[in-house]
Amino acid sequence: MTETTEQIADVPEAPSAAIDSVDLSAEFRESGVKEILDELDRELVGLLPVKQRIRETAALLLVERARKQLGLSHQTPTLHMCFTGNPGTGKTTVALRMSNLLHRLGYVRKGHLVSVTRDDLVGQYIGHTAPKTKEVLKRAMGGVLFIDEAYYLYRPDNERDYGQEAIEILLQVMENNRDDLVVILAGYADRMDRFFSSNPGFRSRIAHHIDFPDYTNEELYLISEGMLAEQNYAFTPAAETAMREYIDLRRNQSHFANARSIRNALDRARLRQANRLFESANGPLDAAALSTIDEQDIRMSRVFSGGLDTDKPGSPRP
Repeated sequence: MTETTEQIADVPEAPSAAIDSVDLSAEFRESGVKEILDELDRELVGLLPVKQRIRETAALLLVERARKQLGLSHQTPTLHMCFTGNPGTGKTTVALRMSNLLHRLGYVRKGHLVSVTRDDLVGQYIGHTAPKTKEVLKRAMGGVLFIDEAYYLYRPDNERDYGQEAIEILLQVMENNRDDLVVILAGYADRMDRFFSSNPGFRSRIAHHIDFPDYTNEELYLISEGMLAEQNYAFTPAAETAMREYIDLRRNQSHFANARSIRNALDRARLRQANRLFESANGPLDAAALSTIDEQDIRMSRVFSGGLDTDKPGSPRP
């Protein structure tokens, strides 16, 4: 098939009409920023300080865009960020929404999120790290690069570690391409502090530090209800009581990961429920039976006897 092109005569563009004011409320709605912030409120329970910081950042970006439209002095703000907090507190979800927000406001071209860890950036032999890091950066350009547990990039105890090479490449790109890439570092607060102390170049390039608090017991229970509802399951009243007790016990154990631990607990509860129904059913089951998590599905967890919740249906309890 022959490809043809059509010649179009050049038509002088009409001069754009000068504006002397900007309606920030209208910009907030029409840009899609309001929609994104509403999504955050719906998707994430709690995290009020985080949501407030995201709203403040959105307000800054809207005002900067308005200043540009009015011909005022403006500059692209530094948007690299650091998210600190324990696992399962919504850092990746917020990073995804942030990438969408930045795209809606025109600060990144594509608005996609590339999530990586040390293994995606650092090679295992000489000459391996630079290509790996540059390939990740190439994929992330025009969007947001999210580096989880970023402190593992730096391992001063290992003289043959190649993490420093990845750090130097990242720092250069964060400075030279900050109008086309936003980098978000994430991890535990104390470890990120030590990481920044050892790598001052990172600290000087990070403008926004956002701390993600742990969820309260009530917030974790609401999260569990929401997770079940997404899969058309629900607790019985007795199971609700058992789940609240489970949360109180589990959060005081090791390796607790907030919403992530709750999701794992519900996956195991569904396994126990399926096993219970399979062994006890003598006839047809209706939708309610197939969609109900009962008390025993929760209380079979080893957490109630002092162990970690790693058991499976039918496995012996200590």
